[in-house]
Amino acid sequence: MEPERKDVLLRLRRIEGQIRGLQRMVEQRVPCADILMQVAAVTAAVKKVGTVVVKTYMEECLNKTQRAPGVKRTETLRDFQKAVSRYIDWA
Repeated sequence: MEPERKDVLLRLRRIEGQIRGLQRMVEQRVPCADILMQVAAVTAAVKKVGTVVVKTYMEECLNKTQRAPGVKRTETLRDFQKAVSRYIDWA
């Protein structure tokens, strides 16, 4: 497995644990300020995963375009631009 994929999976597993912790906090009626602090940490972790995925996708996309003919290159770059735009809109 590529190092980037391992990194993303590790981060997602950590986030999964953070989400479970948040569920317990809500069940245990932990003060809202503490819960919001953890929500902020989860949000930052998810954004970091997105950054790693965008970086990896960009590298893959650029590698594909170097090997592809002109039309395919344009299509690949357009797909990449759409994906990044969606991510930016969401993040």
